Amino acid sequence: MQSVHIVKESKISRTPKVIMLEGMFDIPVQEKSRHEWNVKLDLPEEWNIGVIVGPSGCGKTTIAERLFKKQMIKTWSWKTGLSVIDSFPPEMSLRETTALLSSVGFSSPPSWLKPFAVLSNGERFRVHMARTLAEMKDLAVVDEFTSVVDRTVAKIGSAAIAKTVRKRGQKLIAVSCHYDILDWMEPDWIYEPATNRLERGRLRRRPKIVLDICRVNKEAWRLFRQHHYLSADLCKAATCFVALVDNVPAAFCAVLSFPHAIAPGWRIHRLVTLPDFQGVGIGNALIDYVAGIYKASGKPVRITTSHPGLMRSMSKRKTWFMTSSPKHQARQSHTSSVGKQHTSSSRITASFSFRGVALPKQWGLFFPEKALQKQQNSCSK
Repeated sequence: MQSVHIVKESKISRTPKVIMLEGMFDIPVQEKSRHEWNVKLDLPEEWNIGVIVGPSGCGKTTIAERLFKKQMIKTWSWKTGLSVIDSFPPEMSLRETTALLSSVGFSSPPSWLKPFAVLSNGERFRVHMARTLAEMKDLAVVDEFTSVVDRTVAKIGSAAIAKTVRKRGQKLIAVSCHYDILDWMEPDWIYEPATNRLERGRLRRRPKIVLDICRVNKEAWRLFRQHHYLSADLCKAATCFVALVDNVPAAFCAVLSFPHAIAPGWRIHRLVTLPDFQGVGIGNALIDYVAGIYKASGKPVRITTSHPGLMRSMSKRKTWFMTSSPKHQARQSHTSSVGKQHTSSSRITASFSFRGVALPKQWGLFFPEKALQKQQNSCSK
């Protein structure tokens, strides 16, 4: 059990304005302002995620600093003009660094190259948390957790970060005034200074994320193209799908016909999850659903990718199997997301084939004419 008695006092200088204020609001005359806390934290023996939560002024930061001063993190120093990956611990390999960034929901290689100063607030939050987990391997206490990001990023990011902390076997204490992150973090304990109440056990469960998947016009690619890790191009023959979360676009998937003399099929052409929704499996759910639709046509569905995070994810999932292990791709040119031509001779790629469940009803929903034609052909044989 961790126990601490904290008293904070500050002298009140009775200036003319202070005297007027006391009279206006009938405030008792005081020489000192005093706040006092008696804290007893009987934490579980085994835990990964803790949250100290409550309204501003209730003493969250004061208590956290007294109990966990050496583990308290507020900011990091970032190398000016250099990419964010250059500020991670030098003993971390590039593979380890990018894997950690991807796990907290910052999985865009072009953005990995940017300096910290030019990132958005949401990107900074995730990079800051990845750096924190890299530097503080045992326990990290983060003040003002999710305070500077919008609530979508806060909730989705909290879920991704909590999952990463548990996977790495680390400990994180989030100090926050926002209660909306609690269900998404599924903490092992919650302490509220305002009521001096400690809640132990994983009593909360992450809310389900409901996706509405719809077939869309190719114009939808404009919203996603700058976030693709390799190219801003979209083939004119592609069929496109978007996953919506609460009617907000979250992820994009495009499919092409894959002609082959022996085994013709389908190829996943583009897969992008917007930064605010990365880290909780939305892209995985979308690609599995779309692949299930196309598998109902009776033809195989394949994907070739060089994104390290996607390769790691798909190699672990039961719905896909690796048909070509990671290898260096032959020299080729491509257009980056910023419109520049690049020639690559060292990209590592891997190929996968879908072995999940076929979704014939969805095939008929998205391709009614083709489904009808397929049924007529079947009946005529």
